[in-house]
Amino acid sequence: MADDEAPQSAGLSLTASPGFAAWLDARDASLTFATPPSKVFFVGVRPDGALGVFERTFDKAMGVAVQGSEHVWLGTRTHLWRMDSVPVGDEAAAEGFDRCFVPLRAHTTGYLNTHDVTVDDDGDVVFVATRFGCLARPSDRVSFEPVWQPPWLERFEQGDRCHLNGYARDGSGRAYVSSVSDTGGMESWRDRRNGGGVIAEVPSGEVVARGFSMPHSPRLRDGELWCCNSGSGNLCRVDPATGEVEEIAFAPGFLRGLCFLDGYAVVGSSRPREGDLYSGLPLDDALAKANLKPRLGLFVIELATGKVVEWLFVDGPMRELFDVAAIPGVKRPMALGLVADDIRTAVFYASASISRDDDSAWRPAVEEPTAEASEVDVAAVAP
Repeated sequence: MADDEAPQSAGLSLTASPGFAAWLDARDASLTFATPPSKVFFVGVRPDGALGVFERTFDKAMGVAVQGSEHVWLGTRTHLWRMDSVPVGDEAAAEGFDRCFVPLRAHTTGYLNTHDVTVDDDGDVVFVATRFGCLARPSDRVSFEPVWQPPWLERFEQGDRCHLNGYARDGSGRAYVSSVSDTGGMESWRDRRNGGGVIAEVPSGEVVARGFSMPHSPRLRDGELWCCNSGSGNLCRVDPATGEVEEIAFAPGFLRGLCFLDGYAVVGSSRPREGDLYSGLPLDDALAKANLKPRLGLFVIELATGKVVEWLFVDGPMRELFDVAAIPGVKRPMALGLVADDIRTAVFYASASISRDDDSAWRPAVEEPTAEASEVDVAAVAP
């Protein structure tokens, strides 16, 4: 997707499998996903059991990460945003909204081509600065703080040499990255999109699995390492000890973005187009063999069987989905963005004991954010 493509909402429509809402409702969770260049979606369930989808506009929305049920982190073109939960107003609560996420904190990073974002329970944030080929932390003094780069990059400098894009870590201290290549020449990853991808351990940099086609979204779940072999359309389980890669499921699209709910994986999917970076890969042949067209949206995959059991498709001007995350314990989230008027009119403040001679003369004017402005209708259709 071209970096200068303007945010668009015209022609946006969503369709879901008949059971998607019931499946999500049974998990006691909601989902958020980002579609570059401009949209962040929040997917929940309405009080009547129907699917509710709320969208907002951010410039080049990419990596998303959830910190408990109170914070959503979002990497964009020039910022790393923390969207915080604020009280839901009476009107929105009556419509079933139980969280409102507001972009209250921003780190100005400049253009790092930020990809995966991670945050642990203590609030430690690490993200992938793909333009610099490194893992990084936000900083209060400079644009970002580099914390690790793979050993195949001999020096630290600007330039996308290997397309480092994914990062996984868990509470045990294990951590892994995904990269389209393990080469150090400028833009050298572009010639290695088919079969040159690697998963490497952090901090050693040891490559634990090879042979991927544009891998993305490494994730650790119950001690197991998973990733999307994006260029083949497969969800994979990786054994770091042996390098064995097990293909668990195929879905029609350039798979990128991954989270888990119970015994299911939720995988994001993008639509490659002829002549772009995501074409000319094994996915092309797999789609032709299955007589399927690539879809933009989410697939729910049952891990025990590898079957796609539910889906949510997005039709509109965008073609890419980068990341998806689950928000536990939240049924129907809404959010404020940076474009609509509600970010200007909605003001949230902590009560304070302030002495005034005339107390009645000091009243902050606060308006509730409106829920209707950015909701998207979702049609449930049979497969």
